[in-house]
Amino acid sequence: MKNVLARLLEHPGIWRGRSFTRVETLSTGFSELDARLGGGWPKVGLVEILATHLGSGELQLLLPLLARVTQRPQARWCTWIAPPLNPYAPALAARGVNLARMLVVRTSKGPQRAPEWATEQALISGACDVVLTWITQPLKPRIVRRLQLATQRGRTLAFLLRPWSSRVAQEPSHALLRLGIEPDHDGVRLSILKSRGGMTGQWWLALDGARAAVGG
Repeated sequence: MKNVLARLLEHPGIWRGRSFTRVETLSTGFSELDARLGGGWPKVGLVEILATHLGSGELQLLLPLLARVTQRPQARWCTWIAPPLNPYAPALAARGVNLARMLVVRTSKGPQRAPEWATEQALISGACDVVLTWITQPLKPRIVRRLQLATQRGRTLAFLLRPWSSRVAQEPSHALLRLGIEPDHDGVRLSILKSRGGMTGQWWLALDGARAAVGG
């Protein structure tokens, strides 16, 4: 009975507060961040990144991952949903991102055109390795839960990039990981708001520390 329970609790869909479960990870490209996250980003699951304002360093934080994933021989799509600005292709290519595996989805008003709807469809399609979605409107917890479940169905890693506010930072979330990010001198100040291992805290990170790892 104990062995059955242990296997059940190791399922990636179950979060046990401060107890770690065995989850496959992808390196963030930043050794310090990898250590704090128990290996890196989850290979499958939902991550929320709360930024104080657009351009806080959130995209630079993800570039090492995007470069590594899109350069794989059997890479699926890296899908951007509702980005607030047009991705600048030359800069992405210079950082090692394979533009041939990038897909940009624009959304408009309407229940079947909202970013969260498009995100769910991308996740359950099974055609994406990574999905990045910019969300500006409040999200109900049930929507976040649907997106987390959709990542499991499509075996995909998803990032929700949302504005940071005290209300949003304190709301419950079904995401596996929640990070806050704000610019600070020549880097960013990161805050772990929720993680599978229960680790929280703030620290400063130099974003140029991952440049050598881009495309690796």
